[in-house]
Amino acid sequence: MAGDSETRLNGQADDTDTVKQPFLIGVSGGTASGKSSVCEKIMELLGQNKIDHHQRQVAILSQDSFYRELTPEQKAKALKGQFNFDHPDAFDNELIMKTLHDIMEGKTVHIPVYDFVTHSRKDEYVTLYPADVVLFEGILMFYMQEIRDLFQMKLFVDTDPDTRLSRRVLRDISERGRELEQVLSQYITFVKPAFEEFCLPTKKYADVIIPRGADNLVAINLIVQHIQDILNGGFSKRQSGYMNGHGTPRQRKPSESSRPH
Repeated sequence: MAGDSETRLNGQADDTDTVKQPFLIGVSGGTASGKSSVCEKIMELLGQNKIDHHQRQVAILSQDSFYRELTPEQKAKALKGQFNFDHPDAFDNELIMKTLHDIMEGKTVHIPVYDFVTHSRKDEYVTLYPADVVLFEGILMFYMQEIRDLFQMKLFVDTDPDTRLSRRVLRDISERGRELEQVLSQYITFVKPAFEEFCLPTKKYADVIIPRGADNLVAINLIVQHIQDILNGGFSKRQSGYMNGHGTPRQRKPSESSRPH
């Protein structure tokens, strides 16, 4: 299991006194900036994309899975493209917090599946098994301090607005069955203003800014090297609460203790 990888990677005997906490990486950026593509590229370069989910050392989560359940009135607005899915209140932040804390404790978690056609959660879930590194991507991953502070590394995917708009139009029409007029109206009314008010200001919290998204292989390779260091024995830094890039330990409360190995 991925959560058992410390012994496997370091070739050491099991030590019940050793505690380990997954390395959490937040990935933010505007709509259709390439956040998912960056995460998938990182998985591919680490050779994790073809490994069984039970054995993966690196896992990916999306904030899109955590949209709130809509009331009938909100759902009616959503079907007309009149609901703001880019506002912080559109997300179930309490569930995101609980999920992250469960991941930090090494628990297997169940991730909701959101249907963007019907604007509702499906009666199914995706199982996320313990992993050494967890990438969590979303447009507002850094907006709430309580969530932002849980990430040991924060990446911001910075892509040209015109490129993002064209990608969003193509995606919403082909994957979500939207009409062009509705997509453009929603973008002008909600998506662009929300990006400028809620997403863009969080860019300052990023440790690494990735221009051009998954096309920027230089930046992605540097990140992959850092993750490989973690997977190949950089656990002592995490056990002491080391914050990458700053050399300062992150203070943990007693209730925030790492999971036993």
